[in-house]
Amino acid sequence: MNDHKTLGRLILTACVVLPVILAQQKAAGQEPAKPNVIIIYVDDLGSIDANCYGSQDLETHNIDRLAKSGVRFLQMYAPSAICSSSRAGLMTGRIPARAGVPNNVSSQKGEAGMPTEEVTIAEMLKAHGYATGHVGKWHLGYTPETMSNGQGFGHSFGHMGGCIDNYSHFFYWQGPNRHDLWENGTEVFRDGQYFGPLMVDQCKQFIDKHRNEPFFLYWAINWPHYPLQATDKWRERYKHLTHPRDKYAAFVSSMDELIGQVLDHVEKRGLREETLIIFQSDHGHSVEERTFFGGGNPGIYRGCKGCLFEGGLRIPAIVSMPGKLPQNETRGQLVVGMDWFPTIAELTGAKLPARPLDGKSIISVIRSDDQPSPHESIYWQLGSGDNAQWVVRNGDWKLLGNPRDIREPKSLGPDDKLFLANIGSDPAEKQNLASQNPDVVQQLSEIKERYWREISGGK
Repeated sequence: MNDHKTLGRLILTACVVLPVILAQQKAAGQEPAKPNVIIIYVDDLGSIDANCYGSQDLETHNIDRLAKSGVRFLQMYAPSAICSSSRAGLMTGRIPARAGVPNNVSSQKGEAGMPTEEVTIAEMLKAHGYATGHVGKWHLGYTPETMSNGQGFGHSFGHMGGCIDNYSHFFYWQGPNRHDLWENGTEVFRDGQYFGPLMVDQCKQFIDKHRNEPFFLYWAINWPHYPLQATDKWRERYKHLTHPRDKYAAFVSSMDELIGQVLDHVEKRGLREETLIIFQSDHGHSVEERTFFGGGNPGIYRGCKGCLFEGGLRIPAIVSMPGKLPQNETRGQLVVGMDWFPTIAELTGAKLPARPLDGKSIISVIRSDDQPSPHESIYWQLGSGDNAQWVVRNGDWKLLGNPRDIREPKSLGPDDKLFLANIGSDPAEKQNLASQNPDVVQQLSEIKERYWREISGGK
């Protein structure tokens, strides 16, 4: 009997003392062992299309709010310049071509996408005790095993293909027209309901359901990707702008407003200081016919979506975790979207997969502007075969092979099959320096060949 009384007193003491200890640790500013993680991955946002990146004609109060509460990157590069490849690089921490996604995957139901042997951030964190949720765009496979629920997400709501109409939730851009809205592998119908608020509601529900355990939310907003279907509030706000900037701007601010609603909810639930929030565009702005041949703004940077010039790869990116990471600071070091995988692993204590990664943890860069880039060199490949676009970056030197400039296709000639730029002195990539620097071309070509052999060999 006395043993039972003693055990009861011990349990009672633990119930009283343990919460006090945890509260004291939180008050002392100690970093939680497993911070929540939210990745906000937007689509087709131009290189400078936020106020905090220099835009003078947009209103992006909530993107700017994240920047003030975190670190804004000045030289963040997308994993690729098209949608599926960029997402593969983010999700796996590997060069997209190495991860089996050198191009966009199909938006047709029944078509596979990223190989299932690839390990996603969701799979890594799920094994570490995290609840995992996906909201919005997937575009990495349209079979049960390659859809988001098959790639580590315990909950998923959104479209599996590249884009949808925001009211009917149909994919109209490659026939036949087909409905594409899914919840946990089951097709759901919300005809006439605007997709933006549907996404916000799903984000809030996921946060509320898992607020008492560590969670990972991947919110892939397919905005300002076409179709440019902004709210009336912002269409009225930008009616003074010329076409197509007016439509693009309205969609950017509609997107920014959604982000603010989710940020407000995280704060309302008292989770802000224990939640790592990453905001990033998947690549540069689109000049496709479906988006009226433009609307986005790359600033001085050459190229756009689909190009490996700076305008296709250099993108807005912010990381924020107030009280744990620096606030209202910028970083100029070269970093890439594949870096988030090992960075998240380090911050959460998750075990990295056995597969080799191309991304590097950038915790030291985030914490200090004096730390060097973790990348001595880095490689991009868009497409496959001999005509694939590719890039090697080594220091300030950047060598492009088979380059494309979709905005100004006539600006490249036969002598530009190899295009060498120095990003330090010529960030606009106006001049091809290849003929003047054959030794640099040779050095970077050798780096390219090494990556090419590794990827071709499946390593």
